[in-house]
Amino acid sequence: MVAYALLQNMRPRQWAKNGFVFAGIVFDKKLTEGESLWRVILAFALLCLAASTIYLINDIVDVEKDRLHPKKKNRPIASGRLPIRVAVGAAVIFPTVAVGVALAYSPMLALILVLYLVLHIVYSYFLKAVVIVDVFAIAAGFVLRVLAGVVVIEVQNFSPWLYACAGLLSLFLAIGKRRQELVMLGDNAEHVRKSYRDYTLPLLDDMLRLVISSTAIAYTLYATEAETVLVRQEYMLLTVPFVYYGLFRYLFVLHVKEQGSDPTEVLFVDRPLQITMVSWIGLILVLFYIL
Repeated sequence: MVAYALLQNMRPRQWAKNGFVFAGIVFDKKLTEGESLWRVILAFALLCLAASTIYLINDIVDVEKDRLHPKKKNRPIASGRLPIRVAVGAAVIFPTVAVGVALAYSPMLALILVLYLVLHIVYSYFLKAVVIVDVFAIAAGFVLRVLAGVVVIEVQNFSPWLYACAGLLSLFLAIGKRRQELVMLGDNAEHVRKSYRDYTLPLLDDMLRLVISSTAIAYTLYATEAETVLVRQEYMLLTVPFVYYGLFRYLFVLHVKEQGSDPTEVLFVDRPLQITMVSWIGLILVLFYIL
């Protein structure tokens, strides 16, 4: 029972975020190289351990606040199903294993994992209470995920524009999450998270408009201007409508369906968004590995 509660608190569904680690190998056309692929898969697994560490630390730190949250109160630590001493033990073992294994085959990956852990621990204790800085910290974590996949293989054609796209997309999702939580929690918001004392719906909506525009422009520039793109630019333009539709669909989920307090959950339940993601990934694979 405790083992299952621990697995739940590791949040396997959230590991989908670590898929960003595959960006380097995909866009460098090395997905079919066995050794490179296994190195990235191992980096993905180690990132999942590191991410699970952060989820445990977050829930340990926020246990009392989570008990006031309509959804988070059911999490294993907040509900009492996972003893805090077990969570603390796992939060020590997981990063030790992750960094130790990384040191054995990629010191740079080990450094990135340490930076990732430090960033999110500081976020858990301090940055999450600082308005605007909190969403930038989340975006930095996604950029580190991309970088983790780049340093474990010899990437030669990875455009800096893709770092910008990853950072902006994660910023967009983080702001959207803040917006929906502010709506869902209502007057109780500031008791759950201190930064909600300063966030307002008009501010978050303006931030969303700016970031979604920047994300769309950054990806379009990557598709048309990046010298490292390994397919013809007119072919890469075929992928742009899928990115735009995905962004618009997420806005629809936020404003019309009034969901989005957990972006990963949205990805698992919103069928049009799933179809868009699969179509974009499929088209990328066709352009880079078949044509």
